[in-house]
Amino acid sequence: MSDADAQKRAAGEAAAKLVDSGMVVGLGTGSTAAWFVRALAERKLDVTCVATSVQTEQLAAELGLRLAQLGETREIDLTVDGADEIGPGLSLIKGGGAALLREKLVWEASRRCVVIADAAKVVPTLGRFPLPIEVVAFGHKTTAARICDVLSEFEIGMAPRLRAKDGAPVRTDGGNLIYDAACGRIEEPAALAAALKSITGVVEHGLFLDLAEQALIGAPDGVATLEP
Repeated sequence: MSDADAQKRAAGEAAAKLVDSGMVVGLGTGSTAAWFVRALAERKLDVTCVATSVQTEQLAAELGLRLAQLGETREIDLTVDGADEIGPGLSLIKGGGAALLREKLVWEASRRCVVIADAAKVVPTLGRFPLPIEVVAFGHKTTAARICDVLSEFEIGMAPRLRAKDGAPVRTDGGNLIYDAACGRIEEPAALAAALKSITGVVEHGLFLDLAEQALIGAPDGVATLEP
């Protein structure tokens, strides 16, 4: 196991200790969140889980966790999820796993959100990781041009690139497409988030702001706790 994977595992196992029987728990998506899901299943608690992706839903079902759809339960008590970058004030970039819309829906329906990651994900300024932007497939090239115009207003010169795998566009669980914007540095994340969301055709973006209450960061010497 690599050092990064060991850190992810440690963070996921630490987060699983935050869960008590009777809770409704949001399950994140990605390699770090998967460690949390496994650790939660090992605890054999009486919990109901809401998954943020089909991938996570399948893993949780295989591990015997009880699942419900968003809206079928009372408010989610705790959501634990990974991040591609963690910046100042626990501002986040998420969406590397193409689940950003479902993730944000679950996060915003939760009383408490905890982000877990390895130490390399903590950065002084967001933007080194390309910002995922989910768009509807119809007219997506026109939408991409509008996104490019907004990015230029924030002095981000790189045009967003359609995410592809094996020669075909990546589709989200909702059937949408993902454009990745290589921002470099995001100096005004709140303003950029609002500007992107105002574009017709943009479904969601990967800026998660003012949502995480705590971060558990795996490090070589243990798990560190960060707060906004």
